[in-house]
Amino acid sequence: MKAVLCKAYGPPDSLVYEDVPSPVPGKGQVVISVKAAGVNFPDVLIIQNKYQFKPPLPFSPGGEVAGVIKALGEGVTNVKVGDPVIGSIGWGGYSEEVLCDAGRLIPLPQGIDFVHASAFVLTYGTSAHALKDRAMLKAGESLLVLGAAGGVGLAAVEIGKVMGAKVYAAVSSPEKLEVAKAHGAVGGLVYPSGPLDRDAQKKLSEDFKALVGGDGFNVIYDPVGGDYAEPALRAIGWEGRYLVVGFAASDQIPKVPLNLALLKGGQIV
Repeated sequence: MKAVLCKAYGPPDSLVYEDVPSPVPGKGQVVISVKAAGVNFPDVLIIQNKYQFKPPLPFSPGGEVAGVIKALGEGVTNVKVGDPVIGSIGWGGYSEEVLCDAGRLIPLPQGIDFVHASAFVLTYGTSAHALKDRAMLKAGESLLVLGAAGGVGLAAVEIGKVMGAKVYAAVSSPEKLEVAKAHGAVGGLVYPSGPLDRDAQKKLSEDFKALVGGDGFNVIYDPVGGDYAEPALRAIGWEGRYLVVGFAASDQIPKVPLNLALLKGGQIV
């Protein structure tokens, strides 16, 4: 079979397309014939050795796929050959066939095609868990989404709207702001490109607060990090919840004054 391989750590253009042996399922595993594979930020990180999972070289990236069950390993009873499924696999998805633990399969829902299904679990699953389980977002609350036109960001905008929140988008260009508004944001702003000095951070925090008025946001969803984390945290309201989702803006984990959470009776989750 064919597969896209990472044989040496580097950018996406260092990947190669080669023949590799077809996988054989072990106990509790299945082989999926891949119809579509999602492309997410972790896929870019993993091929540069910057992600928490570090598969041995060579490997195929691609953390989520949609396809059809081709073969079953010993003890697999929850699916049968020919079933359409979504597979959450961590890596290996940029190949014609891939192994997946049977417990990490989701039956393909009716009405969704393979392409959309392959890009669904990581982005929408992350945002649904963050907003529902961690932030416990309530109807009528205000939600600020950083990186609101990206994968998880746009999913957070849509899910926040469905949950009844007033969603505000923070993005890096006017075009992205229009995308976020088209998906449910009621307002937003374009933040400057980093790095940001202290004066720029202070102004950005004031701009965030001006979006919602009052004491600040009930929930802040941050997949960006970097120099944007502290200005966002300073814009949180009383008993607000600040969601740490990712660090797309920088390789460095941001350091924020923890007294900000104390002063607002807030949570960093």
